[in-house]
Amino acid sequence: MIGAVSRRVLITGGNAGLGLALAKKLARHHKLLLSGRKPESEVAGILPRDAGYILADQSSPQQSAEALVRGVHDFGWDSLDNAVLNAGIGIVPDDGLDSTEAIRRTLDVNLLAAMLQAKALFPLLEKSRGTLTFIGSVAHSGSTTIPAYAASKAGLHGLGRALRSEWKGKVPVQVLHPGPAKTEMHDKAGYDPGHMRALFLEANDVAAMMAAAIAARRSPVTLSWARYLCGGAFLGRRL
Repeated sequence: MIGAVSRRVLITGGNAGLGLALAKKLARHHKLLLSGRKPESEVAGILPRDAGYILADQSSPQQSAEALVRGVHDFGWDSLDNAVLNAGIGIVPDDGLDSTEAIRRTLDVNLLAAMLQAKALFPLLEKSRGTLTFIGSVAHSGSTTIPAYAASKAGLHGLGRALRSEWKGKVPVQVLHPGPAKTEMHDKAGYDPGHMRALFLEANDVAAMMAAAIAARRSPVTLSWARYLCGGAFLGRRL
C-alpha cells in the first residue's frame, strides 16, 4: 500500500549518491535494505539507522544478483514491496572513445547486473505485488561525453519497457531518468562539468522526485529541472 504503511524497500547502490539520498528520504517511514560494493565497515557510519546492508559488487552481475536474494532472506524478509535498482557507474573516455574494458565494465554494472537482479528478485516482488524500479538517466537519449554510459542507460530504458509489458498484472515495472545531480558521480567518472555544476539539482530534491515517481508507478519518468520547477520535489503521491 502507498501511504503511511511501512514498506520493505531494497535499494542497490544505496551507500552513495542518489541511492543514499533516496534511502535517507525513505528511512523515516520504511524498512530498508541497501547494497553496495564497499564492505559494510566502510559505510556503516553514513547509512540510515536500522538499515540493513548487503555487499554486492555489480561488476560481477550474476554474483550480485545471488547476493541480493541471499541478503534479503538473511535479513528475515520473504518478500519486497519495492526494489530500486539504482547502482551504476560512468567512465569518461579521454579521447571520446571508450576502451573495450570500459565498455564491458559499464554494461556489466549498469545493464547486465540489473537484468539478472530483476529476474532474481521477481519472486520476492510478485509475492507482495511489489514495484521494480530501474534508475536510468537523461543520458539514455545520447551523450557525447559518456557514450558507453548512455548506451547502457538506453538498454535499461528498453528493458524497463519490455518488463513492464511482460510482467503486467504481476509486478509493476518502471524506469526513472534523473538529470544531473550534485553527487560524487561526475568526479568518479573523471568528468569536470565546470560552471555547469551550479545548474545541477540537489541530490535531496532528485531523491524526493524519485520517491514521488515510485509511489505513482508511472513509467518512464524524467526527473529534470522542468519537473522540479513544477513542484516535482514537493507535490505528488508519497511513498
